[in-house]
Amino acid sequence: MKSDKKIFLDINIVIDFLEQSRPQHQKAVELIEYLTVNNYDICISEDMLTTIYYVSKEKQTVLKFLKTVTQRWQIFHFGQETISKAIAMSLEKGLDLEDLLQCLCARENRCIVMITHDKTFYDCGMAMTTAEEFLKKEGGE
Repeated sequence: MKSDKKIFLDINIVIDFLEQSRPQHQKAVELIEYLTVNNYDICISEDMLTTIYYVSKEKQTVLKFLKTVTQRWQIFHFGQETISKAIAMSLEKGLDLEDLLQCLCARENRCIVMITHDKTFYDCGMAMTTAEEFLKKEGGE
């Protein structure tokens, strides 16, 4: 799938989707279902795969999920230039390195929006929203 409808998901959205006990679980499920049905390109960074596996208690379930994700979603790498830029910005401005990497990766890969449940996520000059706000705007909830 290649389109102008590339949506970058922050890791907290994916973990919310996987973990039923998380408060935002249902919204994450609704979001991913909506994106899938409406042919959006769901995008994440490759570092998320290992983090999701690491934090999960249900390793086999996560491996099956990751198998599907690697076949259907776009998975971006950072590359040395993005990593260097994020480290420099983090050192200079005291910003969260992980947020910087995700945002720069999404922006450099021309995603139209970053969806996160992190209220303090770094604004790197691209559209950002929560799952609930996106669904209200796009889905007419």
